[in-house]
Amino acid sequence: MTRSLGPTELKRLHRDWRRRTDARLALLLDGVQTPYNVGAIVRTAAAERVERLWLAGPSSPVSHPKARKTALGTDRYLDVVTLEDPGAAADAARADGYRLVGIELAEGAEPLFALDLSGDVCLAVGHEDRGLSAAVLQRCDAVGFVPQMGRVGSLNVAHAAAMAVYEARRQHWTDGGPGPA
Repeated sequence: MTRSLGPTELKRLHRDWRRRTDARLALLLDGVQTPYNVGAIVRTAAAERVERLWLAGPSSPVSHPKARKTALGTDRYLDVVTLEDPGAAADAARADGYRLVGIELAEGAEPLFALDLSGDVCLAVGHEDRGLSAAVLQRCDAVGFVPQMGRVGSLNVAHAAAMAVYEARRQHWTDGGPGPA
């Protein structure tokens, strides 16, 4: 009979997954204004060992009560940097050694699973309605999207960020290359 793992077993399982990669992962939030979305992204980022979170433009701060409610205090596991200028945030990510990958429904974007997300990557997600700013989009080394088959043309930014973070980690855990494991 299948049973849930206990606390010690969970710690061992998570420790094993952490050892599978040394690749650094970061996120850049470009004008993500809804505090609940910021909080959800922070929680996902902390769960998947995102090292740095750049908040750019009019992004909601992680200290906002609604963001804190959703993040449940997980922001303490992240290095959060706030920069007013989204272009400066993109430049900072690249200066820190990250390849900048935009998650955007844009011309030339490739399906997320087809992108090479190996190595140190900073995933950039944009405003809930307008997406990434031109300043960030023009600085991206690659742009990817989450393929969708339904009748809805876009995803909530927190969900898209979660899928992108997972895909980057999945590639880090497998052979480091794009495509199915």
